[in-house]
Amino acid sequence: MSADKHLQSWQERFEMAEAMQPLLGKLYRNQGVEVVVYGKPLLNASTIEIIKAHRLVRRHVGEKLRLRESFPFVQALSKLAVKQCKVDIGKLAVNYWRDHTDVSEIESYMAKELADAIDHADDVAPCDVVLYGFGRIGRLLARLLIERTGRSNKLRLRAIVLRGGKKGDLEKRASLLRRDSVHGPFNGSVEVDEENNAIIANGTYIQVIYANSPDEVDYTKYDINDALIVDNTGIWKDEAGLGLHLKSPGASKVLLTAPAKGAIKNIVYGVNEGDITPEDIIVSAASCTTNAITPVLKAVNDKYGIENGHVETIHSYTNDQNLIDNYHTADRRGRSAPLNMVITETGAAKAVAKALPALAGKLTGNAIRVPTPNVSMAIISMNLNAETSKDELNEYLKDTALQSPLQNQIDYTDSTEIVSSDLVGSRYAGVVDSQATIAEGKRAILYVWYDNEFGYSCQVVGVMQTMLGLTTLSLPA
Repeated sequence: MSADKHLQSWQERFEMAEAMQPLLGKLYRNQGVEVVVYGKPLLNASTIEIIKAHRLVRRHVGEKLRLRESFPFVQALSKLAVKQCKVDIGKLAVNYWRDHTDVSEIESYMAKELADAIDHADDVAPCDVVLYGFGRIGRLLARLLIERTGRSNKLRLRAIVLRGGKKGDLEKRASLLRRDSVHGPFNGSVEVDEENNAIIANGTYIQVIYANSPDEVDYTKYDINDALIVDNTGIWKDEAGLGLHLKSPGASKVLLTAPAKGAIKNIVYGVNEGDITPEDIIVSAASCTTNAITPVLKAVNDKYGIENGHVETIHSYTNDQNLIDNYHTADRRGRSAPLNMVITETGAAKAVAKALPALAGKLTGNAIRVPTPNVSMAIISMNLNAETSKDELNEYLKDTALQSPLQNQIDYTDSTEIVSSDLVGSRYAGVVDSQATIAEGKRAILYVWYDNEFGYSCQVVGVMQTMLGLTTLSLPA
């Protein structure tokens, strides 16, 4: 192909991606339809991100999906009265072009494939969400909720609750939402309403409330009712502490973004969210590490069986460590986080059993905090009940990441060059690094990357939706 043809091909793809964007936006804002390409979300995607999503189709089916081949499916989708669903136009297009050579039957094909979502009853009322705490996870959850803003959105961020309230606090909170040293600038506009103590982000009006205890807020004063309170502070972890939220008028359920103590259910979205019942008013989304390793462990256990194992977490430093050597109540954590590797404890391995009881008592774990601000790795060493090899295990995990019910939790890479910073912004719970896999006989070691901030936050949103009964129909099945 000549240089001119390469440029012409790129221009064609770029223009096609640009033409897709307004259609994708309207489908989500007006009908609650989220469009993906083999699981890769196109909601608020840039033209380059749309092009990249199409390029990745080769990993799934071994052949290209051109934008000119998928664009007619977006057009056809925009003409259908589909509501409140997730539609994979990548799968639809690939399946169609295997048996057809022209566009004449696309609309009838789409109507048939998406019949379950056409005129789908939209009788679920929007749910109010309050973020109690606005640290790393709180701000990323805000970004994820705000990107879904629209008439059909059912998760509505209504308020954030903070301690403090000193002069200038509101602008500083808005600035932290607007700019992030790891995850980059906020995609849109952030304004401050000083008079009403609120932040307005992409049209989402977020009331800022100051309080020192979960039970001293009256949410109904702000027209917030039956709200899901997402506690990001990590201060209260048992039923008694988290139950304080429910004493505040307007609060109805609580989700903790940390491991819980006692009988509170620890949920790893994609694995055991089916354990959540309408009667559960306090739930935990477990930890970032538990979310990263449990889907992979489930996949391995389902096929090979796990006799026992050990999980070593290489974890980026967190806000509870010190920048320079200083007093800390925990062992070793008082030493400078940016300058040291710090051995510490983790309950993630034992916590797996709460989401996956089949592995109760079979795993041990430890952690090393390292001088990186984000993205961690879990090294999972296992004794299996059945023999395997590196190639066989990798092929199975690749298929799991691409085709199984865990495809939204597990990603897979065969890159020989990938490093931690490449995974910043990953929406998956964990990413299997196939090049590092070791397997021989009944012994296997897996290396799983995870964005311990953003990937985990995406998992939390899934738990939020489940708690509120906001299940999404995914098509094609």
